[in-house]
Amino acid sequence: MLDFFISSAMAQDAGAAGGGIAQIVMLLGFVLIFYFLLWRPQAKRAKQHKQLIGGLSKGDEIVIGGGVLGRITKVSDDSEFLTLEIAEGTQVNVQKNAVAAVLPKGTIKAI
Repeated sequence: MLDFFISSAMAQDAGAAGGGIAQIVMLLGFVLIFYFLLWRPQAKRAKQHKQLIGGLSKGDEIVIGGGVLGRITKVSDDSEFLTLEIAEGTQVNVQKNAVAAVLPKGTIKAI
């Protein structure tokens, strides 16, 4: 009668170990999905935006996050601001991080 209890206890212990491994595999699967679908693409976009901001120069035509088009008239490397001419004689200071895209030359005149 004692052998009956021991064998069931051993079988229960083996089942628990298998369930633990499955949980670890599932957790690793979620981490990999999170990395490849969320974290990696966001880091890639941030790197591209940093390169975009680093390559800004006077005369570039840009669009900022609010949809305003303009031509850069002044860029300072030590500051995080640039001066943008949005109309003839109208200049505004904007943060470099607000730049959404650099447009091809002549885009403003074509609009």
